[in-house]
Amino acid sequence: MNIPSPCFVLDEAKLIRNLELIDHVQKSAGIEIILAFKGFSMWSAFPVVKKYVKGATASSLNEVKLCNEEMGVKSHTYCVAYDDAEFDEIVSKSSHITFNSLSQYHRFIDQVPNDVSVGLRVNPEWSDVGTDLYNPSSPVSRLGVTAKNLTELPDRIEGLHFHVLCESDSYALENVLKNFKERFGKSLPQIRWVNMGGGHLMTRKGYDTDHLINLLSSFRKENNVEVILEPGSAFAWQTGDLYTTVLDVVENGDKKTAIFDGSFTCHMPDCLEMPYRPKLENGSDEEIAGWHAYRLGGVSCLAGDFLDDYWFEKPLQPGNSIIFKDMIHYTMVKTSTFNGVKHPSIAILRTNGEVDVVRKFGYSDFKNRLS
Repeated sequence: MNIPSPCFVLDEAKLIRNLELIDHVQKSAGIEIILAFKGFSMWSAFPVVKKYVKGATASSLNEVKLCNEEMGVKSHTYCVAYDDAEFDEIVSKSSHITFNSLSQYHRFIDQVPNDVSVGLRVNPEWSDVGTDLYNPSSPVSRLGVTAKNLTELPDRIEGLHFHVLCESDSYALENVLKNFKERFGKSLPQIRWVNMGGGHLMTRKGYDTDHLINLLSSFRKENNVEVILEPGSAFAWQTGDLYTTVLDVVENGDKKTAIFDGSFTCHMPDCLEMPYRPKLENGSDEEIAGWHAYRLGGVSCLAGDFLDDYWFEKPLQPGNSIIFKDMIHYTMVKTSTFNGVKHPSIAILRTNGEVDVVRKFGYSDFKNRLS
């Protein structure tokens, strides 16, 4: 395949496989699943996505515009805090508007037209997320209203929203729902919908989709509410990779570092933040006897732009390929042009086997986002 380096490559057939499963879940459970742009906003793939889901969730004015322009519908919108200068445009392009706090609700509710459905984000104070940096459900979290602070539901609130999972299974959601009902069950008769956010990794191998369907269907019927899910990872899970090339091999002390034409800092920041170790198409993240160990180093000049040892069957040399697996969800959306590092191209491996390079980046992309 003729793929530029570095390059994110989405496999269209794998995306369709995920979309078919997502569509099966929403139809079987009688719910609505929408796409979360924060996890996957590769709009060149939206013509395929729109065949299976009809909406998307946005968390900024830019994402709201993207939903209207490329999904062709108004967005389900939730922002941590709305800006006065942007709110009127946001609400005019939204079908649902969710507030993160009661103070934001009171500040903006008079500007919300009657045909826009209003929601409030709440904190069930339970999550299976093990990394504190990514856990939104602590009692002091800035995300959502706790039950202690919600003595009664304000007028015009038609829905409650929570998002406390991350690549979780349906049994984690079951625990969340128990806590949600304990804390906010008194409000359920007063609302029309419940948005259960994202983190539902239903497309992962081994996920119990039957349990998910039964859980969602039962909740919907028992509480007489519409149910909305907005996963990001589930859409693009294991649908594509980041192709890179070795530029140099540096040896200092007893450590060999393969410098590649990508960057953890710029292109895969979750590998440093989470931390998360990606698998390789052509190497191993675990030691194999007789294989050669290399630290992998990005091309930025930050000292910490590296991951410790990966193993390769043969010694690495400039020109060798390194392919990082599963880089399309929550990774590609976080890229930057720090240090002026070359931004990866974006391509789609079509179902007919052709590689469609849909975007290349250059100097103007770097320059125009600065001043």
